[in-house]
Amino acid sequence: ALALQNENHESGNKYIPYTKMTSWLIGWKADQETQWLKEAPSQPLQQSLKDLERGYKNFFQKRAAFPRFKKRGQNDAFRYPQGVKLDQANSRISFP
Repeated sequence: ALALQNENHESGNKYIPYTKMTSWLIGWKADQETQWLKEAPSQPLQQSLKDLERGYKNFFQKRAAFPRFKKRGQNDAFRYPQGVKLDQANSRISFP
């Protein structure tokens, strides 16, 4: 998604909104090259696209630097928009 946003920006177009990027997510999951996306739940993937959109908005409003690729394995994180269940008695976390 970031590579497509960068190409779009370099060609002088406006940034691609979140709704358009989420429609691409369905195609990316079906594509052979990016079939590994099927293994991940859709909510964290959608949250990553929201983060990308927020990064571009902050850049255009001069509140942050231009969005860039990050090295995998350093400060990796994900989030679910729904709540998680904590079972302290059994030391377990349940994701939706």
